[in-house]
Order: sequence, then C-alpha cells, then structure tokens
Amino acid sequence: MILTVTLNAALDVTYRVPRLLPHTSHRVTGATERPGGKGVNVARVLAALGHQVTATGFAGGAVGAVVRELLAADPGVTDALVPCADTTRRTLAVVDEASGDTTQFNEPGPQITPAEWARFLTRYEELLAGARAVALCGSLPPGVPVGAYAVLVRTARAAGIPVLLDTSGEALRRGVAARPEMIKPNAAELAELTGSRDPLPATRDARRRGAHAVVTSLGPAGLLAATADGTWQAAPPRPLSGNPTGAGDSAVAGLLSALTEGLDWPARLTRAVALSAATVHAPAAGEFDPRTYEEVRGSVKVTAGQAG
Repeated sequence: MILTVTLNAALDVTYRVPRLLPHTSHRVTGATERPGGKGVNVARVLAALGHQVTATGFAGGAVGAVVRELLAADPGVTDALVPCADTTRRTLAVVDEASGDTTQFNEPGPQITPAEWARFLTRYEELLAGARAVALCGSLPPGVPVGAYAVLVRTARAAGIPVLLDTSGEALRRGVAARPEMIKPNAAELAELTGSRDPLPATRDARRRGAHAVVTSLGPAGLLAATADGTWQAAPPRPLSGNPTGAGDSAVAGLLSALTEGLDWPARLTRAVALSAATVHAPAAGEFDPRTYEEVRGSVKVTAGQAG
C-alpha cells in the first residue's frame, strides 16, 4: 500500500467559461466537483495506475462530507481521513476555453486544534505499518505546526519507509532538513528554498540541504532530477495545451509508483513526465488521459548529466 497525506484536503470545483474577463458576469459551460488537495490527487492517479493506496489527512464539516462521499466513489482509494471540527476548504479553478489558461482560487483550510493534530499523528503511525511509501503533499491548514512535515518525515524514516515531500515555503525548508527520500518542488518553490533561479545548481543545492533526491518541475520543459546516481532532465516531445491544474500531482504519483516498483531514474522520470502531460488533457486534477499518457510515454527524452 502507498500512503498519501493531505493535511489540507479540499473540494476541487472546476468551472469552464468561453472567455474569462474581469469585471463581467460569466456563463459557465461546464462544472465539475472532485475530491482534492495535492495528496488526494496523487492517490487517485496512483489508483488509476493499479496501486493500492490509502489517503489520510483531515476532513470536516459539510464540505468534508462531500469530499469523503466523492472519494468513496473511487474504488481504488481507501479513505483514512481524520475528522476535524472545522470545515474543509474549497478550491475553484476557472478554465478560459478561448486561451486554455486556468485561474485558481484556494481557500485557506480548516482550523486544526492541538487535540486533532495529536489524533492525526496516532493514526499516521498506525497507517505506516502497512505502507511501502508515503507522499506528504500540499499546504498546511491553520493550527498545524509549521514543522509538521519534518515530524512526519522522521516518523516514516524511523519505520524504514521512503517519503516523497511536495510542499513549499517554511514547511518545505523544515521538511527537507529531516532527510526525505525525495522532494518535488516547482521552479518557484525551488528558488524560494535556495535563493537561486538557475534550476540545475538550485536543484543540487536543495539536495545538499537534506533530500536524497530532488526532482524539480520545469513546467512544459519537463523535470530536472539531482540524485546520488547523477542528474537527468526529462522533457515531453512537445508542449501540450490544456488545463495544467494537478499536473505536478500526477508527476508525484509517477515518481512514487515507479519507486515502489524498483524502476531506475530514467524510467521514473519518463513515467512522471508522461502522466503530467496526460493530466493537461484531463478534465480535472487527479485524472489523466490514458491515450495521451501512452503516446507521450514512448516519446519522452531523458538526458543524463553529471553526478548529483
């Protein structure tokens, strides 16, 4: 079983409009609701790839109930979300069909009490007993300690379970010092962590801060990885237009699934890039277009560099 942690789960709402214009009313041509938050998206992609996956984190209030109801409709994901008193957040993605651009609105999340955080930690340790790998993903809701991911990384490492950390800001800074197996920042998150906007030295610098491997998302240019075995850049055969929301989460699912299957780094990166590209052609985060995945997977270009 692969365990995903989404401390700030969400109900993801996606609107499609013919053209997004400020200061005007819009007629929505399509609307979808999905269980969301980065780790939940990862869990749904992992399940679609055929992996057993359990999703934990927090869920509360009427919105949390909807998230759990929708999650129950996915037969591949086991719901282990921990109840909280405050209400789960919503995220709203507005897709401009004319340009293909997406505008995102993210609510802050529920207020988590110290007692709720303590209950989560107990549940997390129980779930680790059956886990082969862990993904720690997304922002921290109010009330959760800023060093929460560092605690979760150390707990998993003590149990001998590899951890992939995908977060940002101070949570990433503290989490990487706990020495996770892998982190997956995007270019902006990497620059914030290291102070450098040059991806290759910044990726190597992030690895020196504690992570065994660093895989940086470069948007349409693919992924850049620095590991103990070397560096690689993996790129799709061509840029793909569509909704990029959730593409990074699909890359995490690709990296983690390939890790548990014992694949080498070029194969891991190939899968991650193909899944990320296929998500751009999917209707919502946590999903990918199978035809695009198969097409891109056979055409990803992986270039090796020097030791990381």
